[in-house]
Amino acid sequence: MLARLERRGPDGAAIHCDGAMALGHALLATTDEAAREPMPFLHQPSGCLITGDIRLDNREELIEWLSCDRSAGDGELVLRAYHKGGSGCLARLLGDFAFAIWDPRDQRLFCARDRVGMRQLIYHHHEGRIFAFATEAMALLAHREVPNRVNEARIADFLEGFEAIDLVSTFHEGVLRLPPAHALSVEDGRLRLWRYWQLTAPGPVRRATNAEHEAAFRDVFTKAVRARLRAREPVGAMLSGGMDSGSVVAIAARLLHEAGAPPLKTFSGVDHDPACPESSCIRDSAEHIAFIDPHFASLGDADAFRDAVARLTKEESDPFDGEMSIIRAVYLTARRAGVAVMLDGVAGDTSLSTGDMVAYHLRAGRVARAWREARALEAIWGAQDAAVPAIARAAWRKLAPDWLLARRRRNWRRARELQEALESQVHPALAERIDMPARRRANRHHVTVGEDCRQATRAQRMLHPQLVAARERYDRVAGAIGIEPRDPYLDVRLLEFCLTLPAEQLQGEGWPKLIQRRAMAGLLPDSVRWKRGRHHVGARFIETCVDQSLENFDVAKHSNLGCYANLERASALQCSNVGVASQARLIYLDHWLKSLKPVRD
Repeated sequence: MLARLERRGPDGAAIHCDGAMALGHALLATTDEAAREPMPFLHQPSGCLITGDIRLDNREELIEWLSCDRSAGDGELVLRAYHKGGSGCLARLLGDFAFAIWDPRDQRLFCARDRVGMRQLIYHHHEGRIFAFATEAMALLAHREVPNRVNEARIADFLEGFEAIDLVSTFHEGVLRLPPAHALSVEDGRLRLWRYWQLTAPGPVRRATNAEHEAAFRDVFTKAVRARLRAREPVGAMLSGGMDSGSVVAIAARLLHEAGAPPLKTFSGVDHDPACPESSCIRDSAEHIAFIDPHFASLGDADAFRDAVARLTKEESDPFDGEMSIIRAVYLTARRAGVAVMLDGVAGDTSLSTGDMVAYHLRAGRVARAWREARALEAIWGAQDAAVPAIARAAWRKLAPDWLLARRRRNWRRARELQEALESQVHPALAERIDMPARRRANRHHVTVGEDCRQATRAQRMLHPQLVAARERYDRVAGAIGIEPRDPYLDVRLLEFCLTLPAEQLQGEGWPKLIQRRAMAGLLPDSVRWKRGRHHVGARFIETCVDQSLENFDVAKHSNLGCYANLERASALQCSNVGVASQARLIYLDHWLKSLKPVRD
């Protein structure tokens, strides 16, 4: 199992056994404490043992609470917190972690995953026989007691794009993910699982002016970034053409400069076309932000990473990771520059989201303001956010009676289900075996979140299942290259702070994340702070690194796909834009199915 995690933990591996229990650790030493701490870590007086992928952000608080030495590693701090508070210690832990504690006194295994899902814990349980876990499913499958059976329903999810249908299933039967903010225990062969935390807003906070809101935001955001700078070697940061990663870079670079550290290394995926808006904004940020050392993975120099990205794509441990070409190119560039920790801004859109502001103003009777908001959205984002339809949708939701809204939703769902069945890429026999219509309904139920601006709805959007799935993707792709990703926007303190903000601080005159745009004045170029439209170069990286395979990919010749995918439909769509996307999915699935053969020696 450890051999399967060698790339994720290149700094050493160790195993500790106690009777029928064995814990292993594959080390990526990204902090001084991790480099010194022997893992699995044994607490001699109690015999308790811990292994985990742990980075704590409130070490000082924990050290004071536990009255322990400041040199203690994060694993030791978690174990001491467990000794003092039992499973209730989770309420004290801030940071990114997945860990397991063996307590020989009770013959009990206790496992937990962090609140937002930055780290992963995959497990298999056969009651009365075995409980096994690992950071990745492919490592778990190396254990001979873990069944190596393909989960056909998950393959159908992939072909339909249902990545976030749940937070539990994997592509292997009997192999499950522990959801974020959950813990489990195994005692007497029985498994118990529970949720230990839910994102809720703290009490009401009153701030009189925009300036007070901005100062409070900068303060909590700076704390979130600073907490993620603790590292053994200099950290790096992703720098896209957007405001989220740019804000992280601007704050991190200043903090490092104030501490006397070298300039922050940034890494960006860019197009060599000078007319590319995304690449232009990246270069604007790289020139404007002080105290950084920019690096670029450029399509104009694709030979530097194309083959490595294509190889990593073929070796993917999850078919959903196939589309991550630009992220692989950026991580490879960072690793070659000696960076093992990467900051990013993946969760910026969800952490600072507010909901449908047009409907928000209409519900409050502010018709003129709702119209201005709708017009501004159209001006910023283009025809896809046209003002008249936005007003019409909001007015419909406000004015139509509940029975009519319910009837329209039922009719819309029926029409959509028919269309989905007609366009499905899933083989008809497989669709029947797994009850595909039921899975479509389950997916809609799980990913549908309201559009209103209430705190409870905003909290759901902040930790949306699709965000969790995205963070798991980043973790797998980074782990395959020996990189640890860190996202300040998923600092729990920042999430709770954002829930205290009035909706008008989060969006106004069409601009989302308004408070951040104002707070970053002078730190980011205006071309980035007030950028209009949506642009991304990710598709160009896929074309360059992977999609050349499309030219020679004949779906009819891939019999291993035929029992899962509707190859006749894929062949018929081969020349269309929809067909290109579906063929790319088939290529990723084909890579993954081929990678299953050597799981066990």
